[in-house]
Amino acid sequence: MSATGKTPPGKTYDPEDRTLQFARDVRAFLRSVPRTVANIEDGKQLIRASGSVGANYIEANEALSKKDFRLRAKISRKEAKESRYWLRLLDVGRDPRAGEQRQKLVVEATELMNIFGAILRKTE
Repeated sequence: MSATGKTPPGKTYDPEDRTLQFARDVRAFLRSVPRTVANIEDGKQLIRASGSVGANYIEANEALSKKDFRLRAKISRKEAKESRYWLRLLDVGRDPRAGEQRQKLVVEATELMNIFGAILRKTE
């Protein structure tokens, strides 16, 4: 939230919407990186991990118990951390815009990790 109490433009605070946007942004970013053997393989891992962040959060919201909720939230946090790893491993070549976009996605993955960490602390 900003000082005015309003959500800044472009920032979503609903975790389901935010994780969906993260997965979409990752997919758009991957279209801009060089198509090397390593990037193709790392990109596949990144696509899986980035999509799993939100999918597991949706599962957490449908959990049948507190224990199940916590497990799914932990998996979401783990997948956000894994997404950050794959993002950092990708070769963006010499395109400064791709490097900037990767850094924004790394920051978002870190923020998602922190959000899920906070959710987990609140459910202890």
